[in-house]
Amino acid sequence: MKLKSNQYYIRKSHRYLGLILGVQFLFWTLGGLYFSWNDIDEVHGDHLRSEKQYFSSTMQMVSPQVVLEKLEANSAVDSVLSVQLIEIAGEPTYQVRYFSGAMDHSEHEAGGHMPSHTSNVKVQLANAGTGEFVSPLSEDEAVVVAKRQMADPVKVEKVEYLTEVGSHHEYREKPLPAWAVSFSQPDKCTVYVSAELGTFQAIRHDQWRVFDFLWMLHTMDYAGRDNFGNVLLKAFSIFGLLTILSGFVLYYMSSPSVRKGKKRMQRA
Repeated sequence: MKLKSNQYYIRKSHRYLGLILGVQFLFWTLGGLYFSWNDIDEVHGDHLRSEKQYFSSTMQMVSPQVVLEKLEANSAVDSVLSVQLIEIAGEPTYQVRYFSGAMDHSEHEAGGHMPSHTSNVKVQLANAGTGEFVSPLSEDEAVVVAKRQMADPVKVEKVEYLTEVGSHHEYREKPLPAWAVSFSQPDKCTVYVSAELGTFQAIRHDQWRVFDFLWMLHTMDYAGRDNFGNVLLKAFSIFGLLTILSGFVLYYMSSPSVRKGKKRMQRA
């Protein structure tokens, strides 16, 4: 029985690797075309948002210290993470984020910076004009905040209160709980507002959703979409390198010029 040559096995491996990788290369190319041909600011929905409004320098406000003293009198406050002046439905509001409870030692050494959804980071809203505490946003208040974000708001189609989302949800890795305020137009957009923080978090619309789906295909992270270090992507990178190298080897083994050069060397 005639033994098959190395060239046969290399050619067969190259063909199957090319077939498997070709599908993923097509996804990468389609994604790259969409990414490069779309304005990232429009993908983020910036063109749908109204211009940011600023507070007058003459408005009357109480000192943040008034809010902090009242907070310490009513809650267990270990330390303050931040005090920020925000706007809720046109009202100047203090957003106080503070630590309540034991803080992880490693976080303490790093300066105590922790994400807003960490269990021992609490949030308190207070009216900046009076210092009175403000409750987390109700549905009506969230709708007002969402509408004020839109340049041309239309009728609200649906409002949802989110306490948890999956790894593929368009509001993943954002502060919860949150209100999702959906509009029928433009582009079936949904505005997400954090109930506890009292602030706009994200706007999602059809253009972003297409981008997000192609991004998942691009990163090959089918579990959470945003992990560039996943095993599948690393494996396909190695397969791609093997495909290219096998192509170079096949070219060398099948090239007439190479064969002629070998024959000349043998005659010499």
